[in-house]
Amino acid sequence: MNYWLIKSEPSTYSIDTLKAEKQTFWSGVRNYAARNNMKAMKKGDICLFYHSVVDPGVVGIAKVVGEAYQDPTTDDIAWVVVDVAFVKKFKTSITLPQIKQDKALANMDLLRLSRLSVQSVRKEEYEHILGLAGA
Repeated sequence: MNYWLIKSEPSTYSIDTLKAEKQTFWSGVRNYAARNNMKAMKKGDICLFYHSVVDPGVVGIAKVVGEAYQDPTTDDIAWVVVDVAFVKKFKTSITLPQIKQDKALANMDLLRLSRLSVQSVRKEEYEHILGLAGA
């Protein structure tokens, strides 16, 4: 199993929307590195759900339930989506300032590749964030 971080502006698609819908295809990715990460996702992989822009932080967990396929929102075959399902919403967000100040998370892709909307997460980083969330 692998771990990922997927980003969305809460005004575009929030953890609450995923909770209500239970499942969605993760679309709109138009960056080749993020796309390649999506192609590497496997059914059962776990995603940290990150709200960007407004009060940025990790707000919950989703699970990959369908592997990469053609993005139905475009005819351009270069782009793919994966299906993700809601798992959990954290009681409190693990904020970007918290992550930046935490030495255990100093090497996260989130801090090095801040604009990448789909990125890998190391198992120890994932487990540390779960601990911070009390999950």
